[in-house]
Amino acid sequence: MRKKRLEILLERVSGFVSADPVREQYKTPAVVAAELLFSAYMRGDIEDRIVFDLGCGTGILGIGAELLGARSVVGVDCDIEALRVARENASQMGCSNISFVSCDVDRFCGLGETVVMNPPFGAQVRGGDRPFLDCAARVGGVIYSIHNKGSSDFVQKYISPSIVTDVKLVKFAIPRTFRFHRDDVKMIEVELCRIVVCDRHR
Repeated sequence: MRKKRLEILLERVSGFVSADPVREQYKTPAVVAAELLFSAYMRGDIEDRIVFDLGCGTGILGIGAELLGARSVVGVDCDIEALRVARENASQMGCSNISFVSCDVDRFCGLGETVVMNPPFGAQVRGGDRPFLDCAARVGGVIYSIHNKGSSDFVQKYISPSIVTDVKLVKFAIPRTFRFHRDDVKMIEVELCRIVVCDRHR
């Protein structure tokens, strides 16, 4: 599957019915999801792999991973309503190898090969991305994660001795979602980070 085709398919994935600003619940734009997932696919980190989507929301990254040939996918989120939408999205996209778990990431246990995630940037709760990084390093072998521009140095220090191998800067569109938003759409820059997990984290 070509990246553009993946992006077009992911445009069909529904977003949050009632987004929570504290959890920084924004639907990952299809163009960003496709960029992250196709990068992972081209590195051999998706096809025939066990993939975890941490903080999966309505499932766009996990669904995209299955569309690219993941052996199995588990989406993890503590928002029951978001998981309901995620299950509907997966069904509508014909995804049968994806399951969803209602759980806080700091309580999730498993052993997979690849983690994909768009954790909170920490704009509402400082350090909101740290439990996701901790969990990802515990359950996965390689991590593909979205972070605010300028975060990669922090991510490398926090995740050490694991290694950030690649960082790509992309634009991320945030539509007007909450009362404090002033623009109809705000474009920010984010970093797509690939992290190889050191065994000391497993």
